[in-house]
Amino acid sequence: MGGEETKGVADAIDVPHQTEEMGSAEAVRSMGGNTLVKVVIGEKVKEAVPTKEEKCDTQVEPQPQEGVAQIEKEDNDQRFGSQPTVTLNSGRKIPLLGTGTASFPIPPIEDLKNAILDAMEVGYRHFDSAALYQSEEGLGVAIAEALEKGLIKSRDELFITTKLWCNNACPERVLPAIRESLRKLKLEYVDLYLIHFPVRLKEGILDTTCEKDDILPLDMKSTWEAMEEVHKLGLAKSIGVSNFTCKKLTDLLAHAKIPPAVNQVEMHPVWQQKKLRDFCSDKGIHVSAYSPLGAKEWGFDVVLGNALINDIAHAKGKSVAQIALRWGFEQGVSLIPKSFNKGRLKQNFAILDWQLTEEELQKIGTIPQKRIATMPEFIFPDGMFKSPEEFWDGEM
Repeated sequence: MGGEETKGVADAIDVPHQTEEMGSAEAVRSMGGNTLVKVVIGEKVKEAVPTKEEKCDTQVEPQPQEGVAQIEKEDNDQRFGSQPTVTLNSGRKIPLLGTGTASFPIPPIEDLKNAILDAMEVGYRHFDSAALYQSEEGLGVAIAEALEKGLIKSRDELFITTKLWCNNACPERVLPAIRESLRKLKLEYVDLYLIHFPVRLKEGILDTTCEKDDILPLDMKSTWEAMEEVHKLGLAKSIGVSNFTCKKLTDLLAHAKIPPAVNQVEMHPVWQQKKLRDFCSDKGIHVSAYSPLGAKEWGFDVVLGNALINDIAHAKGKSVAQIALRWGFEQGVSLIPKSFNKGRLKQNFAILDWQLTEEELQKIGTIPQKRIATMPEFIFPDGMFKSPEEFWDGEM
């Protein structure tokens, strides 16, 4: 990352039409945006193709043919159009540009459906949902209408993520929870299913409004085994986590038979997550960035209001949002900003045909860091998590 050649299958970024010839090889932009990873034609490439040991026991994806590098197109590669993708440790591809569906207060289904259809018209194919957001039903209606209208030819053209809410974070409730999500989405499978937080809540708690006694001990080992069963049954093509720290990932990896493919976390220029990204890169876990523009709904404007990012945007003739998103893109993470405004959806999508300079990247690297989503809802002085530092394992 940040200009260094990185490790693991998730670091091989497939960016259509953005390769540079290097004799008998091609160069592909790496995580840092400026480093070139050599992909030799006619040989298997460790950076691009998972090893036998890296593939999980339930992996059913076809093995890459001898002599074909991952950068070359597979039969299903065109389903996301010209979008750049990353290959996860599950062997599946995730588009790097997505859009979120969380909005509070929760919008009417019709409004959500129209916003998703607008995003599809712009070119988005990666949609992030969750049981918490109550957006699964609206997303399902939008997918059905998009198929009917011919905006997409098949469901396979979409990458759909949803999440297990904390009230179902126990082994016996995982399968019923994913099946309920699939019913609302009107889908047979999701592309990615995530544990939303490393927290368990009482069954009746449907949001983050809770008391200290509503927070229960989480049996992560057994809950992850249930997530693995979701994958084995084909209900989720990849499984992963959200809001996990390095420590919690270490604990999970100690017993996981199928490693998490993704860790979805808060990430933007004001909370760059360098330590966590380095850890995930080393373990072959892809990082997906929620709130890559900050989060106004939390009462903060620390990203879009940052003076340095505004200066770079003005000098470059780009929007502040585009600078923040392009920075994240050049770190190799997938981005899931949320907007229900078609103009902003188009603007957020227009970050592929230009780059930040090394000087601009270095300047952004000097921004003082601050986590926005500290999750005070789960913090009680005499509860399970007594401080934000304890909840986030010191990663503040």
